[in-house]
Amino acid sequence: MTVRQPGTGAFSDHARHWHEIDWARCHREVRRLQARIVKARQAGRHGKVKALQWLLTHSFSGKSLAVKRVTENRGKRTPGVDGVIWSTPGAKFEAVSSLKRRGYRPCPLRRIYIPKANGKQRPLGIPCMIDRAQQALHLLALEPVAETTADQNSYGFRTARSTADAIQQCFIALGRKDCARWILEADIRSCFDEISHDWLVAHIPMDKDVLRQWLKAGYLQDHVFHSTEAGTPQGGVVSPTLMNLTLDGLERMLLVRFARGRNYAPKVHIIRYADDFIITGASREVLADEVRPMVEQFLAQRGLSLSPEKTRITHIDDGFDFLGMNVRKYGGKLLIKPARKNVHAFLRKVRDIVKGSKALRHDALIRLLNPVLRKRPVKSGQASPV
Repeated sequence: MTVRQPGTGAFSDHARHWHEIDWARCHREVRRLQARIVKARQAGRHGKVKALQWLLTHSFSGKSLAVKRVTENRGKRTPGVDGVIWSTPGAKFEAVSSLKRRGYRPCPLRRIYIPKANGKQRPLGIPCMIDRAQQALHLLALEPVAETTADQNSYGFRTARSTADAIQQCFIALGRKDCARWILEADIRSCFDEISHDWLVAHIPMDKDVLRQWLKAGYLQDHVFHSTEAGTPQGGVVSPTLMNLTLDGLERMLLVRFARGRNYAPKVHIIRYADDFIITGASREVLADEVRPMVEQFLAQRGLSLSPEKTRITHIDDGFDFLGMNVRKYGGKLLIKPARKNVHAFLRKVRDIVKGSKALRHDALIRLLNPVLRKRPVKSGQASPV
């Protein structure tokens, strides 16, 4: 009796309806290919990585999970410029077969603006459903490489990492009495909007033609087309990973330059969450004269720059705000507590709900308050991709 051997690539499913798809098998097949991509990347077999990525992006499993992701997240009812959403099982199943590389041309983004904490507005690009699914599909093949090459203390938009992990690392780096006492609070000016397209196409390990089309798709605002010469759209599924790949390598550069020596201990450590990061140092001079120029040169190669208004050097006794928390030493003891502006914003939101619900019964008011009280904390001003 001949036993059928499993193929080396992704299987071709024979499901005839969205609800007939074997999701457990899809996840298993995608995870198997992702594990092979990781092993190939660690072995330095770049050709094998590229071949496995092609296999994953052309598999039924990858396409199904990509459609599932963009039709079940918070932006599933937000259309792009074509006004199309995939809300029915039939539309979702047809979308799986429509994810093809040949003939694919992304549509322009729909530009909207969301308010920032400082009163300004943040531009957000809304891709069409087909473009979101294509981004989610290629992200399945890009994430294994991104996780393999990521900086150790990078915490934003990564699997199984959160703001709490970044804050914990702050305590580890600053909690002891012999730790660094100076902190460089760095802020990158318009990170998503200023990343160099040439750098992305040259260094991001994915299909170059597809990536180039995403970057040059442009956007529509008030029915007027605008081209994009730099940046990756904030709001796209793949944009956070592209941004992380752009900033990866900064920690390794600092570790090589400021390796621990017997007579010189600059105590330089970096903690990064997406495009927000802090760098510790033994003295103000180390951060101002050595660290900051290196960071600026690293960012300039990628078309980025530090914001002079928001980048400053702070002593730990004065404290600093990072990811919605205030980190400060009081009499040599490090205390981390919610930042004052975040506490005021939260209380203001609860107060508005209570004052606006005076006519409601207490059980109805509780139902309105519970989602706010239980909500997972996010970085202030952070915009989630659709």
